[in-house]
Amino acid sequence: MSQTFDIAVIGAGPGGYIAAIRAAQLGYRVACIDAWTNASGGPAPGGTCTNVGCIPSKALLQSSEHFEHARLHFADHGIATGTVKIDVPTMVARKDAIVKQNNDGILYLFKKNKVTFLHGRGSFVRALDGGYELAVEGAQNTTLQARHVIVATGSRARALPGVAFDEERILSNDGALRLQAVPKKLAIIGAGVIGLEMGSVWRRLGAEVTILEGLPTFLAAADEQIAKEAKKAFDKQGLKIELGVKVGEVKTHKRGVTIAYTDAQGQGQTLEAERLIVSIGRVPNTEGLGADKVGLKLDERGAIVVDALCRTNLPGVWAVGDVVRGPMLAHKAEEEGVAVAERIAGQHPHVDFNTIPWVIYTSPEVAWVGATEQQLKASGRAYKVGTFPFMANGRARALGDTTGMVKILADAATDQVLGVHMVGPLVSELIAEAVMAMEFKASAEDIARICHAHPSLSEATKEAALAVDKRPLNF
Repeated sequence: MSQTFDIAVIGAGPGGYIAAIRAAQLGYRVACIDAWTNASGGPAPGGTCTNVGCIPSKALLQSSEHFEHARLHFADHGIATGTVKIDVPTMVARKDAIVKQNNDGILYLFKKNKVTFLHGRGSFVRALDGGYELAVEGAQNTTLQARHVIVATGSRARALPGVAFDEERILSNDGALRLQAVPKKLAIIGAGVIGLEMGSVWRRLGAEVTILEGLPTFLAAADEQIAKEAKKAFDKQGLKIELGVKVGEVKTHKRGVTIAYTDAQGQGQTLEAERLIVSIGRVPNTEGLGADKVGLKLDERGAIVVDALCRTNLPGVWAVGDVVRGPMLAHKAEEEGVAVAERIAGQHPHVDFNTIPWVIYTSPEVAWVGATEQQLKASGRAYKVGTFPFMANGRARALGDTTGMVKILADAATDQVLGVHMVGPLVSELIAEAVMAMEFKASAEDIARICHAHPSLSEATKEAALAVDKRPLNF
């Protein structure tokens, strides 16, 4: 006999597991279905983020940064290391251990909050009177019934047309995280977050990395001034980034991969590499969901169509995260998951896409929230700008990393903060202050008048706010 739940969540990534936990906190009987498995065949909740995305990539970024610091920068601190070597299998094993800790942590949270976890692939079977029947295909096939269904099935890497991922020569983010040796030459198609982060990892470890990007501008979604500063740093590090290219035929062979492309000047080029990482975006996971069995509406990309409140065209069916419109970010999915659980309970939460932060965890890190300067110019809105470089920040000097700046954009008349953009050390942490300021409709003056600890990197944010009014104190 099928179990009956108030809410069933399909997918245990950031959107799904958070939605399930919040719904359980609100008193609902909740099931969460997820098919991810670990190397032993056991459950591995956490979705792309935990298993082959956010968490493992940060682990490798940290390891590779330690290696580069030991090799190039420890001597500046009076630390003699001798010959520094990297043991890639050990590094990858550490990454895998961190992933498992996160998997186990989610399973613990399910148990703590009395969420029923079902390991298998969830799909719609049929609509019922006042709910839906779902199938769970796994080690033990079963069915369940629920009044509400939250779809949080995430996304997968987009492949080049006609070039499938084999995870040996042609790699997605999954294969890029599982390499057991440093390739001599690594090619990457796509200079977005994944391309830059994976390129940074393997460059630090000794690979010759070339990134091919189709767009004529670098990091087009970021503020232009910040993007230029970041590219200058990456160029100096030896990360080769070619913009405005058109990729042609890709061939694999015993020695690796050959990529034919046309460069920005219209000249035909050939790139030889041992491995190729393809990071040209992601596509929603709706295959096998059974959307057709209940009439769930999808768009031309295969994403689930939702309104501003994450409601689908079906009563009682909601969708969040990468499988719907909006940025494919783990924290966006989490906020939508919480909001949907609370809406089912009759509450009125909101998710403001304008205050969702973006972060690239390279070195220097890049982070931003709100409008870019080019967006404000295009809209015709009058604005003021304040910038402050990390080279004038005492904590950055002590860290030995003075690359980059903080930039604040504020309304010319009201001084309300419209956007904050950063490139530099640990800006992934600094951006939270900017997000909070924008959520509370703060002015640049508000940030400038707040006492920041000294010495700290956060003082760069205060100084940038002071610079909006042309009164920085340390530059």
